[in-house]
Amino acid sequence: MFTRRKFLAAGSAALGTTLALGACSSGGGDEPVDVSDVSAGSMPDYGVGTTFTASEPFDLGLMYSDNPAYPYRKDWLFWEEITQRTNVTLKPTVIPMSDYEQKRSLLVSAGDAPYIIPKTYPGQETAFVAAGAILPISDYVDQMPNYMDKVTRWKLESDIERLKQQDGKYYVLPGLHEEVWPDYTLAYRVDILEELGLEEPTTWDELADVYRKVREAHPDMWPLSDRFAGANLLGLVAATYGVSAGWGFGDGVVRSEEGSDELVFGPQQDAFLAMLEWFSTGVEEKLIDTEGFTQDDDAALRKFVTGKSFSISTNSQTIIDCRKGLDEELGKGRAVVKKMLLPGGPLGAVMGGSRLENGVMFNAQMAEDDKFLAMLQFIDWLWYSDEGQEFSKWGVEGVTYEREGDKRVPAKDVTFLGLNPDGAKDLRTDFGFSGGVFSYGGTTDLLRSTMNEEEVDWQERTAKTHEALEPLPPYPMDEIQREEATLVATPLKDFVDQGTLKFVTGQRDVGEWDAFATECDDNGASKYMDIVREAQKAFAG
Repeated sequence: MFTRRKFLAAGSAALGTTLALGACSSGGGDEPVDVSDVSAGSMPDYGVGTTFTASEPFDLGLMYSDNPAYPYRKDWLFWEEITQRTNVTLKPTVIPMSDYEQKRSLLVSAGDAPYIIPKTYPGQETAFVAAGAILPISDYVDQMPNYMDKVTRWKLESDIERLKQQDGKYYVLPGLHEEVWPDYTLAYRVDILEELGLEEPTTWDELADVYRKVREAHPDMWPLSDRFAGANLLGLVAATYGVSAGWGFGDGVVRSEEGSDELVFGPQQDAFLAMLEWFSTGVEEKLIDTEGFTQDDDAALRKFVTGKSFSISTNSQTIIDCRKGLDEELGKGRAVVKKMLLPGGPLGAVMGGSRLENGVMFNAQMAEDDKFLAMLQFIDWLWYSDEGQEFSKWGVEGVTYEREGDKRVPAKDVTFLGLNPDGAKDLRTDFGFSGGVFSYGGTTDLLRSTMNEEEVDWQERTAKTHEALEPLPPYPMDEIQREEATLVATPLKDFVDQGTLKFVTGQRDVGEWDAFATECDDNGASKYMDIVREAQKAFAG
């Protein structure tokens, strides 16, 4: 369910299918089509603020990732309303979310993919470029006024630059956020913190001190017993040390120092050792439950809601489960839980992430369709116009939501993520809105419109106190480099993940970190970094 975490790791994961596609055509080398020749159904006066309505109706196929939390229904209002507003009928190829990435690869490589391929994270498209199977969408963004307007107004040009392949084009149309959107952090028991007369910690060292006091006062309670196999917290802590781990590992490449464009392999840096020491100290002092790196999420949540742990990883959705479980187990209102502002590390109070969200890939055959321009206009309206984004998230005014001044609220009989909990119908399961295939990106106002007051306050305080980390300089690889990198990246990541787990759980002493750094080279780190630096140099010209 929590797929946003995959963003940073997508580049390495996508490398694996390159070899299977490498024997196909070169891809991206053809001249762009003249859209005036494929303009049936389009609007000649389409622009920012215009509702797209096809001048003649057409069907448009897309891949649809079916989330079990709100399973696909063909009778959703979403599908009906799309057709009424735009004259376009969407034809989804429904794929279980658990099989989506594998099925996507099979359909794209076989040339059988629908025209629209959503839920593609930047980096995942790389595997398909050499085959010529996907569209170099950057050739056509001048036909997408809402997309270009947001890129320009929100100054996203440098972010978009990092999507480019070595041919200077990009092949995935990303979701666009006005601002970096933090979400994951730790949930903690406010009532226990107040009982001990303590303030919310602002650094990881202060958090460790809080954990010590919690352990002393409540020896039967783990200060931290985590979920997500510890991968969330590893990523959050590592980012504040200037390295990467857990969900944020990606390919392990980081800057050599703040502000530098020199790239190095993070697990071999002293900052990585310092990050490991924070975890290993916590484990040694019994502040961190080692089961938190192996237990399933239900077990971790069970410990938290039964009072056997003080803190647990969370986001804006899962904290609702924490609060509900505590009320059921300990009695309503007896335990108070909230999201902690992300503690700072050696880099200060920083947050990782990007203003680019998962986006859309396109079957290259779409450019040969006589309605190609109309399809571009429709996609621009649905995914990038203010009107289309509000529609995807909130639905139909007067049916699924109402306005109270400038505020959007669910209709009286509609509930969504804790908003209007007494509503009998759910915005996602009963109507098909706010689903992950269509609803991402947009203004900060739209993003926060579905958050409760507590979450909005957390977002605002984070924005005031935390700086967003600068993205790495780009290093897109050509086909040969990708093939070489594929042979190294996956086993190297596996080695680092296993080594990290051993260090943080105390199975391996951090005094052996120098040996580990050397072992990284034995497992391909130096070779991989040679490829990265060569690609970086070539792209920079």
